[in-house]
Amino acid sequence: MDRKLYAYELFLQGCNCSQAVFCAFCDLFGMESDAALKLASGFGGGLGRLRETCGAVSGMVMAASAIYGYNEVNDHTLKSDHYRLIQKLCLEFEERAGSLTCRELLGIEGHSEPESPPRTAEFYKTRPCPGLITLAAEILEKYISEHPND
Repeated sequence: MDRKLYAYELFLQGCNCSQAVFCAFCDLFGMESDAALKLASGFGGGLGRLRETCGAVSGMVMAASAIYGYNEVNDHTLKSDHYRLIQKLCLEFEERAGSLTCRELLGIEGHSEPESPPRTAEFYKTRPCPGLITLAAEILEKYISEHPND
């Protein structure tokens, strides 16, 4: 499966950035798509359209955590190793996209209203979101292919 293409298709079907990336990987950690859609729903638009951390990044981090995360909360080695992974993924995204912040990626200032604009042809032409979604999915997909048993 080409997960970056799947994430892109999910976005075109109406998923927000976080949902699109997270759901493209949910089969790898045994989560049904309905549950994944709900879990990721608040992270779109940079956290509920506050334009903070990019939703594609949030989806990538949630998927990476579901696949590689730790549940032994007092194991500081596991925690540090996981944070190194998350930083590696996020820093690669930032290097390639220019930022981790939604508003900077969109070239806007301040926060946004909670109402989403209609997804018209013009919306897709003016937004970098489809490319950012595929970038986040590509970064995680590459990491997974290089570290299948971590």
